Amino acid sequence: MTSRSVILVAFSVCALALPAMAETVKVDLSAVTADGVGAMLGALTLSDSAGGLKISYDLHGLPPGAHGLHIHANGTCAPGPNKDGKIIAAGAAGGHFDPLGKGKHLGPMGDGHMGDLPLISADATGAAKGELMAPHLMSVSALRGHVVMLHAGGDNYSDDPAPLGGGGARIACGPIN
Repeated sequence: MTSRSVILVAFSVCALALPAMAETVKVDLSAVTADGVGAMLGALTLSDSAGGLKISYDLHGLPPGAHGLHIHANGTCAPGPNKDGKIIAAGAAGGHFDPLGKGKHLGPMGDGHMGDLPLISADATGAAKGELMAPHLMSVSALRGHVVMLHAGGDNYSDDPAPLGGGGARIACGPIN
């Protein structure tokens, strides 16, 4: 075997031994109202990992307390109509990401729609910083063309007593590009 062949074989073995490159995308999260998209509130970083989607976040200007966090079906944060035809904040984002048509809200560990993510909590100053995991989401690339949505209230990961976890109004949104 020539030295060139040995180098090619060694290179090929090393290339096959390398793990697939994990994809990462930064999502800028901005305030939303029925009038449109407002001030930037910070960013989330979505990363592929062996345990699912890793989400790092650094946000400010939020109401203190727990906030529901979801992936929504469409890729825009523009105002749009709700099911009753009323224009709402980020209504054009559509409903929760549900590519398998489960039609249920069962939380990030449940067997409902795939848009369910763990809660984010803002401190008394409105800041929220940390990391969370979404084990049922395995690929950043599959989320491109959708948005991350933050809701005014917490999320009980159920459709009872209020639909979609009871998180309420959409207060912040960011497209996953």
